[in-house]
Amino acid sequence: MTPDACRILLFSPTGTGRRIGEAIARGLGLPAATHDATHAPLPAGRIPSTAAALFVAPVYGGHIAPTALERMKEVRGQGTPAVVAAVYGNRDIGTAAAELAAFVSERGFVPVAAGAFVGEHSYSTDAVPIAAGRPDAADLEAAERFGAAVARKLTASTAPAPVDASRLRAPRTPLLALLRFVAFVLRYRRAQKRRPVRLLPATDLRCVHCGRCAALCPTGAIVRGEEERTDPAHCIRCCACVKGCPIGARSFATPFAAVLARNFSRRKEPTVLL
Repeated sequence: MTPDACRILLFSPTGTGRRIGEAIARGLGLPAATHDATHAPLPAGRIPSTAAALFVAPVYGGHIAPTALERMKEVRGQGTPAVVAAVYGNRDIGTAAAELAAFVSERGFVPVAAGAFVGEHSYSTDAVPIAAGRPDAADLEAAERFGAAVARKLTASTAPAPVDASRLRAPRTPLLALLRFVAFVLRYRRAQKRRPVRLLPATDLRCVHCGRCAALCPTGAIVRGEEERTDPAHCIRCCACVKGCPIGARSFATPFAAVLARNFSRRKEPTVLL
Protein backbone atom coordinates (compact mmCIF):
# COMPACT_ATOMS: atom_id res chain seq x y z
CA MET A 1 0.00 0.00 0.00
CA THR A 2 1.04 3.58 -0.51
CA PRO A 3 -0.61 5.94 2.01
CA ASP A 4 -1.78 9.27 0.68
CA ALA A 5 -1.14 11.25 3.89
CA CYS A 6 0.39 11.17 7.34
CA ARG A 7 -1.50 12.16 10.47
CA ILE A 8 0.77 13.04 13.39
CA LEU A 9 -0.99 12.64 16.74
CA LEU A 10 1.13 13.85 19.62
CA PHE A 11 1.33 14.93 23.23
CA SER A 12 4.50 16.94 23.78
CA PRO A 13 4.60 19.43 26.68
CA THR A 14 8.28 20.39 26.20
CA GLY A 15 8.38 19.98 22.41
CA THR A 16 10.85 17.09 22.20
CA GLY A 17 8.22 14.64 20.94
CA ARG A 18 7.01 17.12 18.36
CA ARG A 19 10.51 17.39 16.89
CA ILE A 20 10.84 13.61 16.75
CA GLY A 21 7.41 13.22 15.15
CA GLU A 22 8.10 15.83 12.51
CA ALA A 23 11.41 14.12 11.64
CA ILE A 24 9.72 10.73 11.26
CA ALA A 25 7.05 12.34 9.08
CA ARG A 26 9.74 13.87 6.84
CA GLY A 27 11.15 10.40 6.34
CA LEU A 28 7.74 9.05 5.43
CA GLY A 29 7.64 11.61 2.66
CA LEU A 30 3.88 12.14 2.83
CA PRO A 31 1.73 15.25 3.17
CA ALA A 32 1.46 15.61 6.94
CA ALA A 33 -1.11 17.13 9.28
CA THR A 34 -0.44 17.49 13.00
CA HIS A 35 -3.10 16.86 15.65
CA ASP A 36 -1.67 18.19 18.92
CA ALA A 37 -3.23 16.86 22.13
CA THR A 38 -0.85 18.74 24.42
CA HIS A 39 -3.39 21.30 25.59
CA ALA A 40 -6.75 19.77 24.76
CA PRO A 41 -8.29 16.39 23.89
CA LEU A 42 -8.42 15.48 20.24
CA PRO A 43 -11.98 15.45 18.89
CA ALA A 44 -13.61 12.16 18.01
CA GLY A 45 -12.85 11.18 14.45
CA ARG A 46 -11.61 8.45 12.15
CA ILE A 47 -8.39 8.21 10.21
CA PRO A 48 -8.95 6.18 7.04
CA SER A 49 -6.94 3.15 6.02
CA THR A 50 -5.52 5.14 3.11
CA ALA A 51 -3.50 7.29 5.50
CA ALA A 52 -0.65 6.50 7.90
CA ALA A 53 -0.97 7.49 11.55
CA LEU A 54 1.99 8.48 13.72
CA PHE A 55 1.46 8.48 17.49
CA VAL A 56 4.11 10.24 19.61
CA ALA A 57 4.01 10.48 23.40
CA PRO A 58 6.43 10.89 26.33
CA VAL A 59 7.45 8.22 28.81
CA TYR A 60 6.91 9.01 32.50
CA GLY A 61 8.31 6.43 34.91
CA GLY A 62 8.48 3.69 32.29
CA HIS A 63 4.91 4.23 31.08
CA ILE A 64 3.23 6.35 28.44
CA ALA A 65 2.03 9.57 30.05
CA PRO A 66 -1.59 8.88 31.11
CA THR A 67 -2.66 12.35 29.99
CA ALA A 68 -1.50 11.54 26.45
CA LEU A 69 -3.69 8.46 26.27
CA GLU A 70 -6.66 10.30 27.76
CA ARG A 71 -6.33 13.11 25.22
CA MET A 72 -6.15 10.75 22.21
CA LYS A 73 -8.72 8.17 23.23
CA GLU A 74 -11.52 9.34 20.92
CA VAL A 75 -9.52 8.93 17.71
CA ARG A 76 -10.25 5.79 15.70
CA GLY A 77 -8.65 3.97 12.79
CA GLN A 78 -10.05 1.75 10.10
CA GLY A 79 -7.30 -0.81 9.81
CA THR A 80 -5.04 2.23 9.48
CA PRO A 81 -1.29 1.54 9.62
CA ALA A 82 0.24 3.24 12.64
CA VAL A 83 3.72 4.08 13.85
CA VAL A 84 4.18 4.44 17.61
CA ALA A 85 7.06 6.49 19.00
CA ALA A 86 7.86 6.71 22.71
CA VAL A 87 10.11 9.57 23.83
CA TYR A 88 12.05 9.01 27.06
CA GLY A 89 14.68 10.86 29.06
CA ASN A 90 17.63 8.48 28.58
CA ARG A 91 16.68 6.20 31.49
CA ASP A 92 14.39 3.47 30.15
CA ILE A 93 11.25 3.09 28.06
CA GLY A 94 9.85 0.38 30.33
CA THR A 95 6.59 -0.90 28.87
CA ALA A 96 5.69 2.40 27.20
CA ALA A 97 6.03 1.30 23.57
CA ALA A 98 3.91 -1.79 24.17
CA GLU A 99 1.30 0.32 25.98
CA LEU A 100 1.06 2.79 23.11
CA ALA A 101 0.82 -0.01 20.54
CA ALA A 102 -1.94 -1.73 22.52
CA PHE A 103 -3.76 1.59 22.86
CA VAL A 104 -3.82 2.24 19.11
CA SER A 105 -4.68 -1.40 18.32
CA GLU A 106 -7.76 -1.16 20.52
CA ARG A 107 -8.87 1.80 18.44
CA GLY A 108 -8.69 0.21 15.01
CA PHE A 109 -5.08 0.93 14.06
CA VAL A 110 -2.44 -1.59 13.00
CA PRO A 111 0.95 -0.81 14.63
CA VAL A 112 3.41 -1.56 11.83
CA ALA A 113 6.48 0.04 13.43
CA ALA A 114 7.66 1.22 16.84
CA GLY A 115 10.47 3.45 17.98
CA ALA A 116 12.03 4.68 21.21
CA PHE A 117 13.75 8.06 21.00
CA VAL A 118 15.57 10.15 23.59
CA GLY A 119 14.50 13.66 24.49
CA GLU A 120 15.92 15.93 27.17
CA HIS A 121 14.58 14.74 30.51
CA SER A 122 11.89 16.86 32.11
CA TYR A 123 14.07 17.23 35.22
CA SER A 124 17.21 18.22 33.30
CA THR A 125 18.77 21.59 34.16
CA ASP A 126 22.12 23.25 33.58
CA ALA A 127 23.19 22.08 37.03
CA VAL A 128 22.01 18.49 36.58
CA PRO A 129 21.90 17.75 32.83
CA ILE A 130 20.00 14.63 31.79
CA ALA A 131 20.13 14.04 28.03
CA ALA A 132 20.51 17.80 27.62
CA GLY A 133 19.81 19.14 24.14
CA ARG A 134 18.22 15.99 22.83
CA PRO A 135 16.88 15.22 20.37
CA ASP A 136 19.98 16.51 18.64
CA ALA A 137 20.89 16.43 14.96
CA ALA A 138 21.88 12.76 15.10
CA ASP A 139 18.59 11.82 16.80
CA LEU A 140 16.55 13.67 14.19
CA GLU A 141 18.49 12.05 11.37
CA ALA A 142 17.80 8.64 12.93
CA ALA A 143 14.10 9.50 13.21
CA GLU A 144 14.01 10.54 9.58
CA ARG A 145 15.72 7.30 8.52
CA PHE A 146 13.17 5.39 10.57
CA GLY A 147 10.36 7.17 8.74
CA ALA A 148 11.91 6.28 5.40
CA ALA A 149 12.19 2.62 6.44
CA VAL A 150 8.52 2.64 7.46
CA ALA A 151 7.62 4.09 4.06
CA ARG A 152 9.46 1.24 2.34
CA LYS A 153 7.65 -1.32 4.49
CA LEU A 154 4.28 0.20 3.68
CA THR A 155 4.85 0.27 -0.07
CA ALA A 156 6.24 -3.28 -0.15
CA SER A 157 2.97 -4.92 0.90
CA THR A 158 -0.77 -4.43 0.59
CA ALA A 159 -1.11 -5.52 4.23
CA PRO A 160 2.03 -4.63 6.22
CA ALA A 161 2.64 -6.97 9.14
CA PRO A 162 2.06 -5.62 12.65
CA VAL A 163 4.94 -5.53 15.10
CA ASP A 164 5.15 -6.78 18.69
CA ALA A 165 6.15 -3.54 20.38
CA SER A 166 6.94 -5.37 23.63
CA ARG A 167 10.14 -6.50 21.89
CA LEU A 168 11.39 -2.93 21.64
CA ARG A 169 14.02 -2.25 24.27
CA ALA A 170 16.15 0.73 25.22
CA PRO A 171 19.93 0.24 25.24
CA ARG A 172 21.11 -1.35 28.47
CA THR A 173 22.23 0.67 31.47
CA PRO A 174 25.50 -0.36 33.18
CA LEU A 175 24.68 -2.66 36.09
CA LEU A 176 26.27 -0.52 38.81
CA ALA A 177 24.36 2.58 37.68
CA LEU A 178 21.12 0.62 37.59
CA LEU A 179 21.67 -0.79 41.09
CA ARG A 180 22.42 2.69 42.46
CA PHE A 181 19.22 4.01 40.95
CA VAL A 182 17.09 1.13 42.23
CA ALA A 183 18.55 1.57 45.73
CA PHE A 184 17.68 5.27 45.64
CA VAL A 185 14.09 4.57 44.53
CA LEU A 186 13.59 2.06 47.35
CA ARG A 187 14.90 4.55 49.93
CA TYR A 188 12.72 7.30 48.48
CA ARG A 189 9.60 5.14 48.61
CA ARG A 190 10.26 4.21 52.24
CA ALA A 191 10.67 7.89 53.12
CA GLN A 192 7.43 8.73 51.30
CA LYS A 193 5.55 6.13 53.32
CA ARG A 194 6.76 7.71 56.53
CA ARG A 195 6.24 11.31 55.47
CA PRO A 196 4.57 11.82 52.06
CA VAL A 197 5.75 14.91 50.19
CA ARG A 198 4.22 16.18 46.95
CA LEU A 199 6.95 17.94 44.96
CA LEU A 200 5.81 20.74 42.66
CA PRO A 201 7.45 23.36 40.45
CA ALA A 202 8.05 26.61 42.28
CA THR A 203 8.20 30.28 41.28
CA ASP A 204 10.73 32.69 42.78
CA LEU A 205 10.71 36.47 43.21
CA ARG A 206 12.01 37.11 39.70
CA CYS A 207 8.57 36.25 38.30
CA VAL A 208 7.05 39.15 36.33
CA HIS A 209 3.71 37.38 35.79
CA CYS A 210 4.10 37.26 32.03
CA GLY A 211 1.81 34.23 31.90
CA ARG A 212 4.16 32.15 29.78
CA CYS A 213 4.13 29.23 32.24
CA ALA A 214 0.33 29.24 32.38
CA ALA A 215 0.16 29.13 28.60
CA LEU A 216 2.63 26.25 28.41
CA CYS A 217 1.09 24.10 31.14
CA PRO A 218 -0.76 21.23 29.44
CA THR A 219 -3.17 20.59 32.31
CA GLY A 220 -4.14 24.03 33.56
CA ALA A 221 -2.21 23.61 36.81
CA ILE A 222 -1.05 27.27 36.59
CA VAL A 223 -3.47 30.18 36.29
CA ARG A 224 -2.55 33.46 34.60
CA GLY A 225 -2.01 36.09 37.28
CA GLU A 226 -1.34 33.44 39.95
CA GLU A 227 1.89 32.09 38.52
CA GLU A 228 3.42 31.65 41.97
CA ARG A 229 0.96 28.80 42.63
CA THR A 230 0.86 25.32 41.06
CA ASP A 231 -2.26 23.19 41.54
CA PRO A 232 -1.09 19.81 42.89
CA ALA A 233 -4.25 18.10 41.66
CA HIS A 234 -3.40 18.88 38.03
CA CYS A 235 0.41 19.11 37.83
CA ILE A 236 1.97 16.16 35.96
CA ARG A 237 5.54 17.38 36.55
CA CYS A 238 6.32 17.65 32.85
CA CYS A 239 8.32 20.82 33.67
CA ALA A 240 7.15 22.64 30.55
CA CYS A 241 6.74 25.68 32.79
CA VAL A 242 10.33 25.40 34.06
CA LYS A 243 11.89 24.99 30.62
CA GLY A 244 9.72 27.67 29.08
CA CYS A 245 10.10 30.46 31.66
CA PRO A 246 11.88 33.29 29.81
CA ILE A 247 13.70 34.56 32.92
CA GLY A 248 14.33 31.31 34.79
CA ALA A 249 11.92 32.07 37.64
CA ARG A 250 10.43 28.58 37.64
CA SER A 251 12.23 25.56 39.11
CA PHE A 252 11.52 22.01 40.20
CA ALA A 253 13.59 20.72 43.09
CA THR A 254 13.47 16.93 43.03
CA PRO A 255 16.07 14.52 44.43
CA PHE A 256 15.55 12.38 41.33
CA ALA A 257 17.34 14.91 39.12
CA ALA A 258 20.82 14.41 40.55
CA VAL A 259 20.40 10.64 40.71
CA LEU A 260 19.26 10.46 37.10
CA ALA A 261 22.09 12.74 35.96
CA ARG A 262 24.66 10.59 37.76
CA ASN A 263 23.43 7.17 36.65
CA PHE A 264 22.06 7.81 33.18
CA SER A 265 24.66 10.10 31.65
CA ARG A 266 25.79 7.54 29.06
CA ARG A 267 24.20 8.37 25.73
CA LYS A 268 21.48 6.01 24.57
CA GLU A 269 20.70 5.83 20.88
CA PRO A 270 17.25 5.51 19.29
CA THR A 271 15.94 1.98 18.86
CA VAL A 272 13.32 0.92 16.32
CA LEU A 273 11.27 -2.11 15.36
CA LEU A 274 9.79 -2.78 11.92
